[in-house]
Amino acid sequence: MTGACVADLEVDLMVLGAGSGGVRAARLAAQRGVRVAVAEMAATGGTCVNVGCIPKKLYSIAAHYAEAFAEAPGFGWPPSSPVLDWERLKVRRKAEISRLNGVYEGLLEGSGVSLLRGRARLLSPHEVGVDSLDDGSTITVKAAHVLVATGGHPIHLAIPGCDHAVVSDQMFDLPTFPKRLTVVGAGYIACEMASIFHGLGAEVTQLIRGDSLLRGFDADIGRFLAVEMRKKGVDLRFGRKPAALGHSDAGLHVHLDDGSMLGADTVLMATGRGPNTHGLGLAEIGVEMRPNGSVKVDARGASNLPSIHAVGDVTDGPQLTPVALAQAGVVVDRLFGDGKRSFDPTLIPTAVFTHPNVGTIGLAEEAARARHGRLQIFRSEFRPLKHTLSDSDERSMMKLVVDAASDKVVGLHMVGAEAGEIVQGFAVAMGMGATKAQFDATLGIHPTMAEELVTMRTPISTD
Repeated sequence: MTGACVADLEVDLMVLGAGSGGVRAARLAAQRGVRVAVAEMAATGGTCVNVGCIPKKLYSIAAHYAEAFAEAPGFGWPPSSPVLDWERLKVRRKAEISRLNGVYEGLLEGSGVSLLRGRARLLSPHEVGVDSLDDGSTITVKAAHVLVATGGHPIHLAIPGCDHAVVSDQMFDLPTFPKRLTVVGAGYIACEMASIFHGLGAEVTQLIRGDSLLRGFDADIGRFLAVEMRKKGVDLRFGRKPAALGHSDAGLHVHLDDGSMLGADTVLMATGRGPNTHGLGLAEIGVEMRPNGSVKVDARGASNLPSIHAVGDVTDGPQLTPVALAQAGVVVDRLFGDGKRSFDPTLIPTAVFTHPNVGTIGLAEEAARARHGRLQIFRSEFRPLKHTLSDSDERSMMKLVVDAASDKVVGLHMVGAEAGEIVQGFAVAMGMGATKAQFDATLGIHPTMAEELVTMRTPISTD
């Protein structure tokens, strides 16, 4: 369609999606005096709040309690065998998510943003139709700019019987806690769910098509994490993938590509995510799309059409909440500010809530070698002080990747308790271009795990 429709609402910025990126962009724009509307057909907060970061970490914390109960006798507390109340955990989670939904709605309302409850679609580069969820009516919004922030969704592995499996969105509210869980995938969602549900009490088997975990992370992270997850009791099966799923009164049957079979109560397909662009009308109005359906944008969130922009999981970048937030700031500053705002995509701090946690920032060793050539690698593996009494055999690993020519720390990687909390602070230093010499000159807090990152003196390799 062209611009023939009569507009029911006129704004400077129309945002599609009230997730992390969309809400941040809407608020930042409204604070600049810009007229803003947001269309959302589901709960506010997007993936992160409803079926991602927040519930995932809450469940990870719940799972850590089981470890704490098991380790307590080593510190003088009498043995105990508590039983998880799955229903209570779900109820408590739902209450917190509902509270956060209200917070997001309040942030929009308090900023003067119009929240339109309905499904949006592009009618032209400057017009958006929103089909109301309340009465089915359609309003037309005329906008100088449209920001697509509709996020993504989990993708099923297309095999016979795949409809018997669930995706990550469903894991937080399973009607019955699975005694036997099969997880398909090797990425961070697969590893997190395997760790969390094993910690909560499930017998977990994880099927990995390749030979490593966490592809795209530093290779030492994947190797070390595999050892630690196996210690915990997760059955990691590399070089295996499901060929078909079956169902009987006894539960699910996972038929593997080697001819063997697994029994399971729940099968989680954690095999990737796709962008939520279906039905938005983007291609129809001329927006350039990538083969996977994501919106093709430049480093500043601009599409090939001057009025259409995109941030977050709907683009082809890292699918992380802080990235969407940073991208939203860049877009709003470009459209309604001085255009100077930016962020360094090579310095994205990331946490993976496996057991133990993963924290990382900067370049993996392989990527750093391709970019910088000669490197110094520092790595330390050790048993944390806590586990000298807990009787756990969990170990931690820390690694620094240093550009030999400049002495700059270009990669920092960790597997261990509270890795995300530790790495966040070091992200500030690396963002300021800290060198290994500056790390060495920093006093460590003793006894902590974090001090290891400023006390490693001898490289394991220099080449």
